[in-house]
Amino acid sequence: MKVLANDGISKSGEQALKEAGINILDNRVAQDHVINFINDNNVDVLLVRSATKVRQDLIDACPNLKIIGRGGIGMDNIDVEYAKSKGIKVINTPTASSKSVAELVFGHFISLARFLHESNRLMPLEGDTHFNAMKKSFSNAYELSGKTLGVIGFGSIGQEVAKIGIALGMKVKVLTKNPKTKVLTLNFFDGQSVNFEITSTNDMEAFLKDADFISINTPKTNEYIIDTPQFEKMKDGVYIANTARGGVINEVTLIDFIESGKVAGAALDVFENEPAPELPLLMNPALSLSPHVGGNTVDAQEKIGIELAEQIIKLQKETIR
Repeated sequence: MKVLANDGISKSGEQALKEAGINILDNRVAQDHVINFINDNNVDVLLVRSATKVRQDLIDACPNLKIIGRGGIGMDNIDVEYAKSKGIKVINTPTASSKSVAELVFGHFISLARFLHESNRLMPLEGDTHFNAMKKSFSNAYELSGKTLGVIGFGSIGQEVAKIGIALGMKVKVLTKNPKTKVLTLNFFDGQSVNFEITSTNDMEAFLKDADFISINTPKTNEYIIDTPQFEKMKDGVYIANTARGGVINEVTLIDFIESGKVAGAALDVFENEPAPELPLLMNPALSLSPHVGGNTVDAQEKIGIELAEQIIKLQKETIR
């Protein structure tokens, strides 16, 4: 079996495949050349992250492809159902990067609440001349403890976001299409664990009206989850983070509500126009920004590589039987 990990794979994942006798090709192929490479090299397994697109044309042109793997949660760069209809196994790693994404949410929230995103830009420029003025302007900051955290989506990432909120002493509420109850377990360094039972709501208005911090953690959507009607129902001074997908929040409207004072600040790790976000977003001082790096930690990539390898090895064994 030959594997092309076109967007990379961790060393541990690569090693696990090699130890199972699976040939992993050390190549990175441009999108326009992927089809020819797969066919010329008799590739059985194509592993991608978000860069490589696996659409119907590629699936049709590569009849020997047996497995398509996505290192991460979202599968919107793969025509999943079409691939399955052609007998191709489609795998992903739905929980491997959840903690990394959740921690990024709070990295942004704390940065916004304490103006770190702005002071880190200004201190090198004006720290020696306007120190006291900046100290005064950044003093209107907030603690997260005791505030209300609203989590939109209750999948693996949403659950990790809720757990960090609980650990910080926040009041946690969750919004889903249909109410559901989950038991979240917080594990501590000394072996202790505490369970929290949380039931989500599908009442958007009740969810929004008292949330101080809102984290969007949903799959890709065909329409905005947050647009003018939703912004209008939020409390004044709300903070919002989107680490889900570009297009779940109306970025133009977001800027309008930042300028009106309704939204105190927002964090964007994903954008409607990737990889070229709109300039008004990049220049707005109320935004804390990152270039779609939610799952890009050494820890998450190790987990992703190992999980993909384990699934491929299992599928290979099932095929042999």
